[in-house]
Amino acid sequence: MITGFLSSLAGAIDLTNRQIGRAAAWLSLAMVLVQFTSVVLRYVFGIGSILMQEAVVYMHGVLFMMAAADTLLHDEHVRVDIFYSRASPWRKALVDFLGCALLIMPVCILLFSVSFNYVAISWSVLEGSRETSGIHGVFLLKTVILVFAVQMGLQAISGMIKNGLTLRHGGEASQ
Repeated sequence: MITGFLSSLAGAIDLTNRQIGRAAAWLSLAMVLVQFTSVVLRYVFGIGSILMQEAVVYMHGVLFMMAAADTLLHDEHVRVDIFYSRASPWRKALVDFLGCALLIMPVCILLFSVSFNYVAISWSVLEGSRETSGIHGVFLLKTVILVFAVQMGLQAISGMIKNGLTLRHGGEASQ
Protein backbone atom coordinates (compact mmCIF):
# COMPACT_ATOMS: atom_id res chain seq x y z
CA MET A 1 0.00 0.00 0.00
CA ILE A 2 2.75 2.46 0.93
CA THR A 3 4.71 1.33 -2.14
CA GLY A 4 1.78 2.24 -4.39
CA PHE A 5 1.43 5.65 -2.77
CA LEU A 6 5.15 6.35 -3.11
CA SER A 7 5.13 5.24 -6.75
CA SER A 8 2.14 7.51 -7.42
CA LEU A 9 3.88 10.40 -5.69
CA ALA A 10 7.05 9.88 -7.74
CA GLY A 11 4.93 9.66 -10.90
CA ALA A 12 3.14 12.91 -10.09
CA ILE A 13 6.44 14.70 -9.42
CA ASP A 14 7.90 13.31 -12.65
CA LEU A 15 4.87 14.35 -14.69
CA THR A 16 4.87 17.86 -13.25
CA ASN A 17 8.59 18.38 -13.89
CA ARG A 18 8.32 16.85 -17.36
CA GLN A 19 5.52 19.29 -18.28
CA ILE A 20 7.38 22.28 -16.82
CA GLY A 21 10.52 21.21 -18.69
CA ARG A 22 8.66 20.94 -21.99
CA ALA A 23 7.05 24.34 -21.49
CA ALA A 24 10.43 25.87 -20.61
CA ALA A 25 12.00 24.35 -23.72
CA TRP A 26 9.86 26.67 -25.85
CA LEU A 27 11.82 29.56 -24.35
CA SER A 28 14.80 28.47 -26.45
CA LEU A 29 12.84 29.23 -29.62
CA ALA A 30 11.58 32.53 -28.23
CA MET A 31 15.11 33.41 -27.12
CA VAL A 32 16.51 32.81 -30.63
CA LEU A 33 13.75 34.85 -32.25
CA VAL A 34 14.15 37.78 -29.85
CA GLN A 35 17.95 37.71 -30.16
CA PHE A 36 17.75 37.54 -33.96
CA THR A 37 15.30 40.46 -34.03
CA SER A 38 17.51 42.44 -31.67
CA VAL A 39 20.58 41.90 -33.85
CA VAL A 40 18.72 42.83 -37.05
CA LEU A 41 17.30 45.96 -35.44
CA ARG A 42 20.69 47.02 -34.12
CA TYR A 43 22.94 46.30 -37.11
CA VAL A 44 20.53 46.87 -40.01
CA PHE A 45 18.33 49.69 -38.69
CA GLY A 46 20.55 51.15 -35.94
CA ILE A 47 17.87 50.62 -33.28
CA GLY A 48 18.92 49.22 -29.91
CA SER A 49 16.54 47.74 -27.37
CA ILE A 50 17.51 47.22 -23.75
CA LEU A 51 14.14 45.54 -23.21
CA MET A 52 14.94 42.90 -25.83
CA GLN A 53 18.46 42.36 -24.48
CA GLU A 54 17.13 41.86 -20.97
CA ALA A 55 14.37 39.58 -22.29
CA VAL A 56 17.01 37.25 -23.73
CA VAL A 57 18.82 37.17 -20.38
CA TYR A 58 15.56 36.51 -18.51
CA MET A 59 14.53 33.72 -20.90
CA HIS A 60 17.98 32.16 -20.68
CA GLY A 61 17.85 32.10 -16.88
CA VAL A 62 14.30 30.79 -16.74
CA LEU A 63 15.01 28.14 -19.38
CA PHE A 64 17.91 26.62 -17.48
CA MET A 65 16.38 26.94 -14.03
CA MET A 66 12.97 25.55 -14.96
CA ALA A 67 14.27 22.73 -17.19
CA ALA A 68 16.89 21.45 -14.72
CA ALA A 69 14.52 19.11 -12.85
CA ASP A 70 13.32 17.62 -16.15
CA THR A 71 16.94 17.08 -17.11
CA LEU A 72 17.53 15.30 -13.79
CA LEU A 73 14.40 13.20 -14.38
CA HIS A 74 15.82 11.96 -17.67
CA ASP A 75 19.29 11.44 -16.13
CA GLU A 76 20.85 13.81 -18.66
CA HIS A 77 23.03 15.89 -16.36
CA VAL A 78 26.77 15.59 -16.86
CA ARG A 79 28.09 12.51 -15.15
CA VAL A 80 31.57 11.03 -15.00
CA ASP A 81 30.56 7.42 -15.27
CA ILE A 82 33.79 5.47 -15.42
CA PHE A 83 32.49 2.99 -12.86
CA TYR A 84 28.78 3.77 -13.00
CA SER A 85 28.26 2.63 -16.60
CA ARG A 86 29.43 -0.90 -15.78
CA ALA A 87 27.64 -1.14 -12.44
CA SER A 88 24.70 -3.44 -11.78
CA PRO A 89 21.19 -1.91 -11.61
CA TRP A 90 21.26 -2.31 -7.81
CA ARG A 91 24.58 -0.45 -7.49
CA LYS A 92 23.38 2.30 -9.84
CA ALA A 93 20.25 2.68 -7.73
CA LEU A 94 22.39 2.91 -4.59
CA VAL A 95 24.64 5.59 -6.11
CA ASP A 96 21.63 7.54 -7.40
CA PHE A 97 19.79 7.25 -4.07
CA LEU A 98 22.80 8.49 -2.13
CA GLY A 99 23.41 11.27 -4.67
CA CYS A 100 19.84 12.49 -4.27
CA ALA A 101 19.86 12.19 -0.47
CA LEU A 102 23.35 13.47 0.29
CA LEU A 103 24.05 15.91 -2.53
CA ILE A 104 20.95 17.24 -4.27
CA MET A 105 18.61 17.56 -1.26
CA PRO A 106 21.06 19.43 1.00
CA VAL A 107 22.00 21.82 -1.82
CA CYS A 108 18.32 22.49 -2.60
CA ILE A 109 17.53 23.11 1.07
CA LEU A 110 20.54 25.42 1.40
CA LEU A 111 19.73 27.26 -1.82
CA PHE A 112 16.09 27.77 -0.80
CA SER A 113 16.94 28.94 2.73
CA VAL A 114 19.70 31.32 1.59
CA SER A 115 17.65 32.71 -1.29
CA PHE A 116 14.36 33.19 0.52
CA ASN A 117 15.18 36.59 2.09
CA TYR A 118 16.93 37.70 -1.11
CA VAL A 119 13.73 37.03 -3.06
CA ALA A 120 11.47 38.44 -0.32
CA ILE A 121 13.37 41.73 -0.28
CA SER A 122 13.13 41.91 -4.05
CA TRP A 123 9.37 41.38 -3.85
CA SER A 124 8.97 43.94 -1.05
CA VAL A 125 10.28 46.70 -3.33
CA LEU A 126 9.02 45.13 -6.58
CA GLU A 127 12.58 45.30 -7.85
CA GLY A 128 12.92 46.23 -11.48
CA SER A 129 15.61 46.85 -14.02
CA ARG A 130 18.29 49.43 -13.40
CA GLU A 131 17.65 50.65 -16.93
CA THR A 132 14.64 52.88 -17.51
CA SER A 133 13.54 50.97 -20.59
CA GLY A 134 14.39 47.57 -19.14
CA ILE A 135 12.12 44.86 -17.76
CA HIS A 136 10.70 45.88 -14.41
CA GLY A 137 10.28 42.33 -13.15
CA VAL A 138 13.60 41.42 -11.56
CA PHE A 139 11.62 40.21 -8.53
CA LEU A 140 9.91 37.64 -10.78
CA LEU A 141 13.22 36.44 -12.19
CA LYS A 142 14.63 36.05 -8.68
CA THR A 143 11.57 34.01 -7.70
CA VAL A 144 12.65 31.40 -10.22
CA ILE A 145 15.55 30.59 -7.88
CA LEU A 146 13.08 29.37 -5.25
CA VAL A 147 11.03 27.49 -7.84
CA PHE A 148 14.23 25.83 -9.08
CA ALA A 149 15.16 24.71 -5.57
CA VAL A 150 11.68 23.26 -4.98
CA GLN A 151 11.55 21.52 -8.36
CA MET A 152 14.99 19.97 -7.93
CA GLY A 153 14.20 18.95 -4.35
CA LEU A 154 10.98 17.28 -5.43
CA GLN A 155 12.77 15.54 -8.29
CA ALA A 156 15.38 14.31 -5.81
CA ILE A 157 12.55 12.92 -3.65
CA SER A 158 11.14 11.17 -6.71
CA GLY A 159 14.58 9.76 -7.45
CA MET A 160 14.98 8.53 -3.89
CA ILE A 161 11.57 6.83 -4.06
CA LYS A 162 12.29 5.10 -7.38
CA ASN A 163 15.82 4.11 -6.44
CA GLY A 164 14.68 3.01 -2.98
CA LEU A 165 12.12 0.71 -4.61
CA THR A 166 14.82 -0.62 -6.91
CA LEU A 167 17.07 -1.30 -3.93
CA ARG A 168 14.22 -2.95 -2.05
CA HIS A 169 13.43 -5.25 -4.97
CA GLY A 170 17.04 -6.17 -5.69
CA GLY A 171 17.53 -3.96 -8.72
CA GLU A 172 14.38 -4.89 -10.61
CA ALA A 173 11.79 -2.23 -9.72
CA SER A 174 10.00 -0.45 -12.53
CA GLN A 175 10.92 3.19 -13.01
